[in-house]
Amino acid sequence: MQSPPPTAPLPGARHGRDPDRAIKRGPRRVPAEEVAATQRDRLFDGLVREVATRGYDNARVSDICHAAGVTRPAFYALFNGKQDAFLAAYRHGIAVVSQLMEAAYTEAGPAWPDAARAALRTLLDVLASVPAFARMALVEVDAAGPDARRERDALLHSFRRFFADAGPGPADDGVDRDVLVSTVVGGIYATIRARVAQGRAEDLPPLLPVLTYAATAPFLGREEARRATRSTRPDDGPSAIAPCAP
Repeated sequence: MQSPPPTAPLPGARHGRDPDRAIKRGPRRVPAEEVAATQRDRLFDGLVREVATRGYDNARVSDICHAAGVTRPAFYALFNGKQDAFLAAYRHGIAVVSQLMEAAYTEAGPAWPDAARAALRTLLDVLASVPAFARMALVEVDAAGPDARRERDALLHSFRRFFADAGPGPADDGVDRDVLVSTVVGGIYATIRARVAQGRAEDLPPLLPVLTYAATAPFLGREEARRATRSTRPDDGPSAIAPCAP
């Protein structure tokens, strides 16, 4: 999967019909590639917002096109159908979120507890800043077919990389470390998804202490995990906001 540029907007962060995003007419013709890229981004925003509002099953291509201010012929020039567009928007958005988490993880290092906490904090803050994307990517993905669910499973597997520096954990106690990491990742995902499904994506950031504890305790022990839940910086810095989120 090709990574988006670091400042790529998260799908759903903008209104597809924003007049400022309209393709300007004039004597100088806009290149076809630029037109297609603009329409694609607007359709991503329209799709995310419509799917989050109506649900995947009830969001029609016509609804998505109207929300994006893009014609149906233009939609089908870019995508084979609703599922194809959903998968493209999902992959693009997940790549944006993953880049932000990677940057936070690297910047907060080298101590693994600080890095893991920073990545989690970024995930929670970014999803909270674009609730429509959070619902589309965590809840409606379940309704978007087997290909979408495989993408979700691949995403969960990719999150294992944030535990590469966690140390052996309880390996000496006969616990399978790979299964343990999968269990921790799955539990964190389920907790975040449950809050988003309740329509409370804006309330994700307060989950940071408990999710940090859940992520670190199996590898550090109870006391070290408690310390990891507390920031080493007085203010912990400003909240992480998805690109182009209000």
